Amino acid sequence: MLPALHLTAPNRHFKFPRSSRGQPLWDDATHMEAILSDKVLVLNRSWVAVNVATVRRALTLVYQDVARIVAPDDYSTYDFEGWIEASREAKAGRLIHSATFSFCVPEVIVLSAFNGRFSKDVRFSRRNIFERDENTCQYCAKKYDRSELTLDHVIPRSRGGTSTWTNIVLACIKCNMRKGDRLPSELHMKLARKPVKPQWATRVGVKLGRACKPSWERFLEEAYWDVELKE
Repeated sequence: MLPALHLTAPNRHFKFPRSSRGQPLWDDATHMEAILSDKVLVLNRSWVAVNVATVRRALTLVYQDVARIVAPDDYSTYDFEGWIEASREAKAGRLIHSATFSFCVPEVIVLSAFNGRFSKDVRFSRRNIFERDENTCQYCAKKYDRSELTLDHVIPRSRGGTSTWTNIVLACIKCNMRKGDRLPSELHMKLARKPVKPQWATRVGVKLGRACKPSWERFLEEAYWDVELKE
């Protein structure tokens, strides 16, 4: 029999078990809340990264048999009860403790049925251009602090260039001044990569930042190569 998780309707989110007096049964409720708010990579049934969820949401999906937990070492999958059993053999990693059982904090889950991708339109903004170009000058291919980079029109506006994903790139001050109102080809300047509108499916629809974990790398790399790019 599965241990009670105190899931609440209608969303049935993962909740802290509580005593008859309403007190949390976790050893350290504040610390546990931080763990349950941490991030889990979500794969569709084809094992393509499609989203990022909280640990709390991921456990709810697994408990409802909508998803299974993926072991980071050998990619075995487990239902909730199986994960508790497997966690007893774990020699490292963070644990979630309750009054009656403990289990490892999951980092990746795979959905049982959903096989699509969550789409998200990417806003054309300075922040997202910096994110796409990774704080790197697209002419000299060197990384800089944001204060040392500017937005450059590949085809200058004076020559009919527009402000679009495919015509704006990051440039360092030196390269930007050198290029001026000329075309890159006129100065034998080559772009580090062709500017395109980001396909956030390659980064599962969110800015991962510090949330990215080593156990996610394989799946994010595969999502990058599999995503359909639009010109």
